[in-house]
Amino acid sequence: MSDLGSDLVGMDDDFFSSRPEDPLVLLARQDLDPLSFDELDARILALEAEIERVRSHKDTVSRHRSAADALFKR
Repeated sequence: MSDLGSDLVGMDDDFFSSRPEDPLVLLARQDLDPLSFDELDARILALEAEIERVRSHKDTVSRHRSAADALFKR
């Protein structure tokens, strides 16, 4: 059985133990062995799309924070 959770760079055991129902934790612990080669490719594409969505949102949050900081002269 594959345990991707133990292979995640920068993710420590505290993250996984403190958030057992978090979708990321469940995803990282999912057994990949039953998946076919094509299913693994589809999974990679879906995860790459999600990464791009999160990066885009992070950029938006950063711009809003910069605007607020400028407004309030932090």
